[in-house]
Amino acid sequence: MKNIIFDLDGTLTDSEEGITKSVEYALKHFDIPVESRKSLRKFIGPPLKDSFMNFYGFSDEKAEKAIGIYREYFKDKGLFENKPYGGIKELLEKLENNLYIATSKPEVFAVEILEHFGFAKYFKDITGATLDGKFVEKDDIIEKVVTDHQLQRDNTVMIGDRSHDIYGAKKNHLSSIGVLYGYGSQKELEEAGADRIVHTVEELEKLLLEEVE
Repeated sequence: MKNIIFDLDGTLTDSEEGITKSVEYALKHFDIPVESRKSLRKFIGPPLKDSFMNFYGFSDEKAEKAIGIYREYFKDKGLFENKPYGGIKELLEKLENNLYIATSKPEVFAVEILEHFGFAKYFKDITGATLDGKFVEKDDIIEKVVTDHQLQRDNTVMIGDRSHDIYGAKKNHLSSIGVLYGYGSQKELEEAGADRIVHTVEELEKLLLEEVE
């Protein structure tokens, strides 16, 4: 694979603390109790608006308001309540492929996070959602990476931890690798149709470096 597109949350970094605290902050505004932040892990990966609407029955307007409140916490604190998975930096250093980011997180936040961890230099481009919510779907974000850089679909792979990463790859006629050290399950990734599934960063490294060789 000449080109590798990585998801961010749950693939390169463990962002659970910052995201779940931000969601909890937003839900408290609406007097919705949260018994355990672990229950909010389902928010990691999909577009926030979809999650507020699907998991809590928010209307379109209420979900938009919730996102604004979420960002009050996230931009000041949650952004860096985050850490790279062990071995990711070493993996990025070894890869000689063209590397890209495709994330449903707003691009401005994704850039800030990757720069904070010293990862931005490894990527030819970082593509994320827009803050206005008009460009958030994973398949559209992946498509933008592919078209902007005129990537050949038969030698490009998408790597992510959730079903929408895999569906987005399939819609764009790309191969995909699902990672189980993030927030998705084996069942979720299998049902989405991941071409390969790895359990650890070490397995991912072995697979990618074997393909390079």
